[in-house]
Amino acid sequence: MSATGVPPLVDYEDVSWFRDEPEAARGAAAALGRRIGLGEHRTAELVLAVAELATNMRRHAVDGSLLLRVVRTPATAGVEVVVVDGGPGIADVAEALRDGVSSEGTLGIGLGAVRRLADVFDIHSRPGQGTVQLARFWQAAERPRPGAAEPAVGGVTRPISGEQVCGDAWATRTDLADDVRDARDAGGAPPQAPEPPPAQAVNDWAALTGTQRRPGTATSPLSAAASRRASRAVPVRSAVAGRGPAVLVMLCDGLGHGPMAALAGQSAVQAFRSGTSRLPEQIMEQLHKALRGTRGAAVAVARVEPENGRLLFCGVGNITAALVTRDSRHSLLSQPGIVGHQMHQLRTYEHRLPPFGALVLHSDGLNERWTAQDLAGLLPHAPTVVAAGLLRMAGTRRDDASVVVAKELW
Repeated sequence: MSATGVPPLVDYEDVSWFRDEPEAARGAAAALGRRIGLGEHRTAELVLAVAELATNMRRHAVDGSLLLRVVRTPATAGVEVVVVDGGPGIADVAEALRDGVSSEGTLGIGLGAVRRLADVFDIHSRPGQGTVQLARFWQAAERPRPGAAEPAVGGVTRPISGEQVCGDAWATRTDLADDVRDARDAGGAPPQAPEPPPAQAVNDWAALTGTQRRPGTATSPLSAAASRRASRAVPVRSAVAGRGPAVLVMLCDGLGHGPMAALAGQSAVQAFRSGTSRLPEQIMEQLHKALRGTRGAAVAVARVEPENGRLLFCGVGNITAALVTRDSRHSLLSQPGIVGHQMHQLRTYEHRLPPFGALVLHSDGLNERWTAQDLAGLLPHAPTVVAAGLLRMAGTRRDDASVVVAKELW
């Protein structure tokens, strides 16, 4: 958690997908490492890890893809590697991560060495369904301390087959609480967060999810039925920003595909990042102006307020949005229209944030037939792993595709 009370957020750029091209992936990793200043030794470690992951994918995976991209915070930069495949999966992940274990025909360093080389490594695998792997390499001088918080929002975008650019784009930014903003502008330290109330008797996180609970994570005995009731939508005629810091998340699906659709996505991201509006409807109005002259887009904007336990949501067009827990999925409503061309009356909906839940946004490059149970095993993992796993399950290569996941904000 940062000094402002909001988990860290990151930006992504230079997104490149590789399929049966291990040499190209290694070359691209080396180029990215040199460009952002990883240093010779750290870049060599990145390339070694990419070589192992790419060779494993080519030899053993079904419909495997490797994603390379630059990841940035205000202070530093790194390179992120995401590998997604449709099978056969790993029957014993713990054994596969043991030192000295490597699949036949790879470079021989094994996944255990990849995990050790990377600053962050996460893996989810199910036999017969496939595997998602995440490895992140930061600049050596700015490497996070062990156990540092994972970025609270992660996502992936993938262009339609045959295209190099994607018309889908997403971004996130923080809206500080008024007192924190005033202290920051005055050059002072942000006020300390109040002490949390005493914990009540609750169920164990491990019992609820089948995984070990992270230290400091609150738990709740809320049932699935209560979770569904808590997340029911309430239309808000005149939304007001709540107390405490908030996280704003935007997903844009530029109409069609190719460079013109990508232009719409890039315009939306630029307007979102440079804007100062705090509420989803206001942001949507700004994006509507920014996208005039482009093809237009379907857009969704969410404001997550952890201290208030609420989410404000405004969507226009065919963006799927849902609040998801281990055993429930509650869809968020969007209005018809095309941002940048024609929007009907905007509507903001307020939702209660379900315990242990995640906010999921995705474009129509994924089908909507997935269920909460499909994500149950993924939810304990990093947001990017959840997003890549959903893309693997529900994505199509006949359209640009994107998934954004926000979790562990509340």
